Amino acid sequence: MMSESKIPEGNKEIRCIVCPTGCLVHVENVNGELVIEGHSCNRGEEYAREEFIAPKRILTTTIRVENGFLPLIPVRSDTPIPKEKLQETLKEIAVTEVKAPIKMGDILIKNVIGLDANIIASRDLIEA
Repeated sequence: MMSESKIPEGNKEIRCIVCPTGCLVHVENVNGELVIEGHSCNRGEEYAREEFIAPKRILTTTIRVENGFLPLIPVRSDTPIPKEKLQETLKEIAVTEVKAPIKMGDILIKNVIGLDANIIASRDLIEA
């Protein structure tokens, strides 16, 4: 659980994506305490809490490939990355070039920008 000093001020309407119900959850900081309403399950409450305090995303993009059958390969992060670190992560990926052949799941950038997240291949790619 995060300390009260890290809870952002204000309120936010968050569409829960944990299940197909898609509850609209209202999250509000009231005197340093989070008030969460509108969720229909505990997973939705936890999702809204994290999305309000420290939103994260799986990053999907492409990396340049040297000597590949295709010039780019689709990649993704293997764990969610804090939203405020996405641009910095994309800059690191933009200056990276990997060599073919590549297998789906190969780690192409380990511990990207020190986040304990790896950038992995989303498909196989053979040499040209």
